[in-house]
Amino acid sequence: MFTGIVEEVGKVCSIDYSPVFQITVQSSKVSETLNVSDSVCLNGVCLTVTEVREKYFTVQVMPQTLKKTNLNRLKIRDPVNLERALLPTTPLGGHFVTGDIDATAALERVEVKTSQWDFILKPPSHLMRYVVNQGRVALEGVSLTVAERSDETFRVCLIPYTLDHTTLKYKKEKDILNLEVDIIAKYLDQIIQDKEKRTFTGFQLGKFID
Repeated sequence: MFTGIVEEVGKVCSIDYSPVFQITVQSSKVSETLNVSDSVCLNGVCLTVTEVREKYFTVQVMPQTLKKTNLNRLKIRDPVNLERALLPTTPLGGHFVTGDIDATAALERVEVKTSQWDFILKPPSHLMRYVVNQGRVALEGVSLTVAERSDETFRVCLIPYTLDHTTLKYKKEKDILNLEVDIIAKYLDQIIQDKEKRTFTGFQLGKFID
């Protein structure tokens, strides 16, 4: 579990494609306390650490993860957002982030303003039900508040501090970003759907018996 508060921007040092997709990242802060088998959030994706060296660590990526995320677009020297897993004593400054990416979202428009940047993003249509005004999403592992939503898109606002301490300042229109919607919203949706199914089944059965 993570918070969406990026601890450090690391740098991709190497990418191995065979036999397993592996990424080695240079990191001065996050790597200090990492151990093999620890979880780390890289651009919003929860990955398992398989090797740790001084100021470097390596993670492996499953094929399914590559299909759902933008990690297969990474290149050597690319910056990446990093966050270590939550501890019981970690302040929850963002929101509950699992690191299980729901899908990628297209960055439709970037509006550069004096005090902030606005991103307008278009996710897959089935995820819009989990996007609400003033709710939370994680983009590239960054916890952000939804400022506005329409039927197909949503807007988030990035303050200078967020831009200075994450990779979002490098994003441009038409880029593809990792998106995780609120896990609590997904749980509630599933509970409601299950309840509706049971109610409908009970109604049909009662009708049939009558």
